[in-house]
Parts: sequence; structure tokens; C-alpha cells
Amino acid sequence: MQPETITKVPTEQLRLDRLNPRLLGESKNESDKAIIARLYRAAELDELLQSITTNGYLDIEPLVVIHHPEGNGYIVLEGNRRLATLRLLREPELVKQLEKYIGFKIRIPQVDRKSLQATFNAVSVYLVNNREDARSFIGFKHINGPKKWEAYAKARYAAEWYKTNKGDQGLADIARSIGDKNDTVKRMVYAVYVLDQARENNLFYIEDRYHIRLNFSHLYTALSRSQYMKYLGLEVIWRSYDPSSNPVPREKHKELKKVLVWIYGSKKDDLPPVVKQQNPDIKHLGEVLAHDQGLRVLEVTGNLDRAHASTEPIQTRLTASLIHARDHILEASGSLRAYDGQDQTLLNIAEDVKETANSVYISMAKKYNEAGVST
Repeated sequence: MQPETITKVPTEQLRLDRLNPRLLGESKNESDKAIIARLYRAAELDELLQSITTNGYLDIEPLVVIHHPEGNGYIVLEGNRRLATLRLLREPELVKQLEKYIGFKIRIPQVDRKSLQATFNAVSVYLVNNREDARSFIGFKHINGPKKWEAYAKARYAAEWYKTNKGDQGLADIARSIGDKNDTVKRMVYAVYVLDQARENNLFYIEDRYHIRLNFSHLYTALSRSQYMKYLGLEVIWRSYDPSSNPVPREKHKELKKVLVWIYGSKKDDLPPVVKQQNPDIKHLGEVLAHDQGLRVLEVTGNLDRAHASTEPIQTRLTASLIHARDHILEASGSLRAYDGQDQTLLNIAEDVKETANSVYISMAKKYNEAGVST
């Protein structure tokens, strides 16, 4: 088969790409079973399984491949979801292994017609000489095209492209090739470099995040804020330069680990992230990092709301607390028709509220009167 040609090849000659940007972390030495498991979790293979078993494999768009370096078939650069799905349909034993590996059952729809099954056996591929020849097409398709990757896959793809072509193509050129804004690509690549540094120094592994979903934008948004830069020892203008490995100074490794765990949590240590949503939590965490008392509260309690509250002036906190208390009391007042007079516990709570509110009022009135006398 000659490069830059389209032809059909048997499915068994196709190999999964261990450098696929969809795969989080290191996958070079993982088994096919582990790679397909990760694709199954992250890439919604259920939809493909349903579509292909209903309609057969629609051989409209060829997979993009390169020759395997050992001469053993072809590596699929573009189309790993389709290949993983075909393998699940063709290899019942693989399905059993995968179910045992991931711990839950995979539903493989029944294929009623042999004519549909026959479409699983060979697919069209487009052969290129090397990864570089396919990069612009794959990047545009999945970064700003019709089949967008999630943010981390986009960033990983751009970062690997940049590393490979350093000196020949800068990030601005890569951004133009894939149809994205240079600033967005830059921020994403910097975040990949930070994650790589954390991995290489055994500080944090993205696979250990607490939640299955990876909110990668949390990190590259955080790294663009001055409070995070200062906390991690990064110059405010660090993103004005081309990315380089190990951007966080060694003396700030402990802080880097803390930030990543606060943003993503740790499954191994059963620590949920303190950042629950990008807005306003990333902003609030940054403000805590810049405040000694707030940072101490966060380190001790692991509670971002309490830590952030401690960064606010006491007058601001008093005002907000009184307004919230009034609003809640008014809400309770509007719901009084729900009280039937039978629950003594609720009455006791109301009495506690009354006594606390009265105590607050007496204290504030006394200070108010004293202030009035002094003037």
C-alpha cells in the first residue's frame, strides 16, 4: 500500500494508537484492554456500538493510519473510537476481559443480520508517511471542527505537536493550522507542561483525580491568574515566552501538589476537590492562596467556602451574614402554613433563632448608641 492512498484493510491489521490524545496520562506500555477501557469510559462508545450494530459499519470516512514500525499492520492515528468499537463487536473474549477489568457489564447490542456483521471485517484507511503529515487535518477536525475533543485531548495534541516541531513551528503557527486562537492554545499547552512536571516528579497523577470527568479548563484558567502564579513561583509574564519543561520552581513543588489536589482531588486519598465549579471557585481559591489566614483555614479544614470567607473584611462578612439571615427568616415566615403545631423540635429551633437574633440586636444597638453618644 502506497502513502496518500485509500484502500480497505482487514480490521485485525489495525492497531490502537498509544499516543492518542484522548488517553489521559501515560499509555505507551498499557495493554489494548486498558486502552479500550479508557476510551469506553471517556469517549461514549455505547453510542457507536448502537449505531454500528443497527446500521453496520458505515465506511464513509477512512481511518488515518501509518505503518506500524515493526511491520505488523497499521497504527490508527484518526479513528481509534471506531476501531475500539469494532474490536468489541468482533472479539467476545475481549469484552469479557474488559468487563472484569472495569468492574461492570458492557452491553453489546445484538446484530441480527450477517450482512451487517460482514461490514466489521474490513475498513477503508488513508495511509500517511508519518504523524506530522496527519496533524493539521486531525487537529482541525477535533479542536475546532465537527468532532471536537474535550479540552485535555486538544491540549495534549497541541503540546505534542509543539514538542515535535520546536524550532520549526511555534504555537502561533500551530494555532493557525488547527483553526484556534493562539492565546487559547498557549494556555492549554502551558497547563499540559505543568501536569507533566507534576507527573515526572511524582507530585500528582491526573488518573488519580477524584471525579471521572476531567475539567481541564479549571487548570489552564487558574494558571492565568496572578494569585496562582505568585503561589507557584511563576513570573506574571511567564506565558509571554514559549513553553518550557518544568515551569514551576523546585522549591514550589509542595505548593504545586496542593493546588492540583485542591482543583482535582485525589481518589487514592479519598479527597474530593475543593473546586466544585469553575465560577466562582477558581477565583475564590486564587484569593485564598494570596491570603495567609485564608490559606491556613483551607489547609486545616479543606473547606473553600470557610477559607474564602476568612479572606473578606469582617465588616463585609457581618453585612453579608445579616442580609442572608434576614432573607432566610423571611423565607421561613412565608412557609409558616406548613407548620401544623405538632413538631416540638422545630419550635425549639425557632426559639434558638429568636434568642440568637435578640442577642445580636442588643449587642449592635448598644454599640450604636455608644457611638452616637461619642459623636
